[in-house]
Amino acid sequence: MHCECGDQLAAALQAIVDEGAGVLVYAQGHEGRGIGLLAKLKAMRLQEEGLDTVEANIALGLPVDARDYRAAAEILNDLGVRSVRLLSNNPAKVDQLKRHGVRISERVPLLVTPNDENLRYLRTKQERMHHFLPHLDLIESAESGQGVAEALHQ
Repeated sequence: MHCECGDQLAAALQAIVDEGAGVLVYAQGHEGRGIGLLAKLKAMRLQEEGLDTVEANIALGLPVDARDYRAAAEILNDLGVRSVRLLSNNPAKVDQLKRHGVRISERVPLLVTPNDENLRYLRTKQERMHHFLPHLDLIESAESGQGVAEALHQ
């Protein structure tokens, strides 16, 4: 509930099924934006105390995003994939994959419905990490008293 990872994975797999073709590259060691599970748990505790996801990583002396996409690019190359329609909201992922030789023909947003638990986290990713999350702009602030799902369906 804290992030959108599981929902995005399910949506990506469904998009591949709907398209009839595709590759899902699941990069090992990318948990917590590459800081690992233990550090991610520490960062989540700091977020419960009021820091946002960027501030929490910095407070732990860790990078905001430590992931490296070289292995993903090499996997795509080994599979003979010459060009991708990348399902991602993350501009840093696009930049890194391009740097590692992946031709991105299109970046396709992977927008999932936020919940009351992850809305602040997603807003931080949008505002501070420049993730493409335009659907968040449709949601009224939590002060409206509505749940996130209700705000999206109005």
